[in-house]
Amino acid sequence: MSESKVRLAAVNQNPAATRDLLRIVIVGHVDHGKSTLVGRMFHDTGSLPDGKYEAIKAVCEKRGVPFEWAFLMDALQAERDQGITIDTSQIWFKTDARDYTIIDAPGHKEFLKNMITGAAQSDAALLIIDAAEGVREQSRRHGYLLHLLGIRQVAVAVNKMDLIGYEKEQFDLIEQEYRDYLASIGVTPTFVIPVSARQGDNIVTQSTAMPWYKGPTIVRALDSFMPNASPVDRPLRFPVQDVYKFDQRRIIAGRIEEGRIKVGDEIIFSPSNKTARVQSIEAWSAIPGKPLPQEGVAGESIGITLDEQIFVERGELISHIAHAPIETDVFRARIFWLGHEPMMKGKSYRIKLGTMEAPVTVQSIESIIDTSDLSNTSSHQVERNQVAEVVLRSRRMLALDEFNSAPKTGRFVLIDKYDIAGGGIISMEGYANQRDLITARSTNITRVEHGITPEARAFRNGHRGGVLWFTGLSGAGKSTVAVALEKKLFEKGYNVYVLDGDNVRHGLNANLSFSPEDRAENIRRVGEVSALFARAGMIAITSFISPYRSDRDRARAAMNGTDFHEIYVKADVATCEARDPKGLYKKARAGEIKDFTGISAPYEEPENAELVLDTSALSVEESVERLVNYVEMKFKV
Repeated sequence: MSESKVRLAAVNQNPAATRDLLRIVIVGHVDHGKSTLVGRMFHDTGSLPDGKYEAIKAVCEKRGVPFEWAFLMDALQAERDQGITIDTSQIWFKTDARDYTIIDAPGHKEFLKNMITGAAQSDAALLIIDAAEGVREQSRRHGYLLHLLGIRQVAVAVNKMDLIGYEKEQFDLIEQEYRDYLASIGVTPTFVIPVSARQGDNIVTQSTAMPWYKGPTIVRALDSFMPNASPVDRPLRFPVQDVYKFDQRRIIAGRIEEGRIKVGDEIIFSPSNKTARVQSIEAWSAIPGKPLPQEGVAGESIGITLDEQIFVERGELISHIAHAPIETDVFRARIFWLGHEPMMKGKSYRIKLGTMEAPVTVQSIESIIDTSDLSNTSSHQVERNQVAEVVLRSRRMLALDEFNSAPKTGRFVLIDKYDIAGGGIISMEGYANQRDLITARSTNITRVEHGITPEARAFRNGHRGGVLWFTGLSGAGKSTVAVALEKKLFEKGYNVYVLDGDNVRHGLNANLSFSPEDRAENIRRVGEVSALFARAGMIAITSFISPYRSDRDRARAAMNGTDFHEIYVKADVATCEARDPKGLYKKARAGEIKDFTGISAPYEEPENAELVLDTSALSVEESVERLVNYVEMKFKV
């Protein structure tokens, strides 16, 4: 018998070997019948434990209420009394095709936090709409949240069809309205199914009351969904939970979220960027005297030891070097706010990413998204139960992933005081992965000390060296003012030179594009070059948009924080666009330039610039006069 036939025979003898598990979250507006539908589905598939039906019936008789399938899910006494689902409940059942975990999430507005918790664990969703009430605001909000959490397999059950006499016309109206809404947010419902949970129509068996419906039942629809790709096949993501010391070993412990790790693997810890090789894998389930495992995979809690003693701590993220996470101190996020107090621009919270916690500040609130019609509004705060696009900044480097490429590690929660106040997904749109900017790859190098002191250079030149770092939007007047200042200072006897963005890109940085990463590398190189000019005793005037605050901070660090002067050449987008000396804004508006600062890419204004020049109010001559006075005061010997 061939190998393939042997395997097939084994499968036929053990059908369970091929069964997979699908996690389904069931959401919907309060009283639209989620728990009733689940209870009926369990009964009709024969998945109820022995005696459960009788127990539910006895409870109903004791309370003097009609029999309710919903009591199977609504396990809390408070839920029975109030008639709403408060917490998420998880139960398991199976069909002929596979095993299921059903997550029943609360639909009431006050319990959306629990709904999000349930949906975040799911592969697919079943969304319930009441046929008599139609599409409600909460129905749209739930659809948007499923999209926000990356759930793309969605079936919609239009429940309580018995209450509207099984009318096809009403069902068609609801189906079209909700399909149009989901399509507008990028979700295509796989099925929209008319059902009556109480009567059992189209739950497991085809309804005779709706002969006009030719699609699948709820169970057939669920059976057609596919589980998400195995996390074992994804790049390694192993958050450090803790470090323990046993005898002479330091064991780094945690749970592997994605991927696999083997003895001998070279790994990197982010954001510290320390590297080592795995010497052993320590498993809690290991049997004394038996060999230790050689591999750990996603879902396992393990410990590892390294081939060298390096200091790592809780919150570090272990990966393979070739597929390391992003490192950044700023990122975009789409958040759902659950805090009792509004999220405020400028306020600090604690972010939780895996096992790592760090303070972050709301740098900006880009827009508030109305989940009913998807319109955007501007605001300086986000109210409870609102969805918003924000920019968050940390005082330290964070190791993270973009949600689109890594849904599990691209999510986070925000903590206000001691409460979870919001959750969101990560986007790096417009921002750079800073890993390469902070990673030193050169080895065996020693800095050469010059025989001429900075003081001697300053005495010879008659002024100290330093950097005047001009930053501002395109069209703000940076180059015009910089060139005029250079001429004025040269005439006064200063050793001065302008490093201009366009000029540098003709040579030193000709190999760089305008992607966020290349923009950041462009500024890193210029920061180092301008520092060399300054150490030579010259005044380097740099004229670059330099949109990212972290890049300007690195340029300042290249000067060891001394004799670096950030000059904010200030003008708003409307003023710059009206000038548009190079025609760039016109091209950006026409879509000819991608990632154009101020239009389709971010500009982070300086927080503590040494000098601000508002060129919408000051002439070139007035700006230069202020700068000359500043230089004469700051650069004198």
